Amino acid sequence: MSELLNLNRLAFFTAVIETGSFTAAGERLGVAKAVVSHQVGRLEEELGVTLILRTTRRLQATEAGRAFYDRAALILREAESAFGEISKDAAEPTGTLTLAAQIDYGGAVVAPAIAAFRERYPHMRVEVAFDDTVVDLVDAQVDVAVRVGWLTDSSNQAQRLGTFQQHLVCSAALAARLPADLSPKGLAGLPFVANHALRTPTRWLFSRGEWERETVEVPAVIDADKTPTCYAMVLAGAGLSVFPDFLVAGDIAAGRLVRLLADWTLPAGGIHVVYPAARFRPAKVRLFVEILKGLERARSKP
Repeated sequence: MSELLNLNRLAFFTAVIETGSFTAAGERLGVAKAVVSHQVGRLEEELGVTLILRTTRRLQATEAGRAFYDRAALILREAESAFGEISKDAAEPTGTLTLAAQIDYGGAVVAPAIAAFRERYPHMRVEVAFDDTVVDLVDAQVDVAVRVGWLTDSSNQAQRLGTFQQHLVCSAALAARLPADLSPKGLAGLPFVANHALRTPTRWLFSRGEWERETVEVPAVIDADKTPTCYAMVLAGAGLSVFPDFLVAGDIAAGRLVRLLADWTLPAGGIHVVYPAARFRPAKVRLFVEILKGLERARSKP
């Protein structure tokens, strides 16, 4: 093996693995397919192993290729982070900021952050998608995503912004008709609106104090496909449901919604910014996240 490994060849190889083809890797890197194929071939010669099996229909990493990818991706992430840290104070944000967020948190916090970002950097363009569907950041070419809840994808880099509480709520008119001694078990006989954007829309774990726990299954009378739909149903008095605090805090304060079982708590969740792996954070991402952090700190203050 060559004494000095060409780091550029690692970038060609990881791009092929991540995109699934030499053509797509070339498009990502801005070079011809033949250049990518040649560089990966040279890398295999230097290592003395086959990294990718090539057929007329598809590419497949060998066992050695999969193991080498994990190490190569880590090396590239560290190298890019080093360059990013060194140059982070050098440039103003440029180009287009592409971001994604879930609908409810997007409207409550991310939208004001975008407005503040554009006010501070009026030359910047922003492409934003609010959707409860979790997208692949690399495939969607997203610079940064904001995810609320519990992270399941470990292939990205994540940074916690804060936490949120979940509240069981209903309209003030409906609350006036509910039993005064309502308990978690009593929810089964009440009109519940299930939010199918959640993993378990009808099963909830309630806690009170240090030891008291109750898991309840609440049959739904209305099934909503997205959080805004569920929210509209509850505001209209059609039933009760569970929402994050950042969505309903204003409605509770204004009396439009009433928090039920206030002496019980539901599991808290995290709010994270998520970045694609193996990419340093350009100024546009870093500066937007700083604004977002400030708004989240202000929101979460008692």
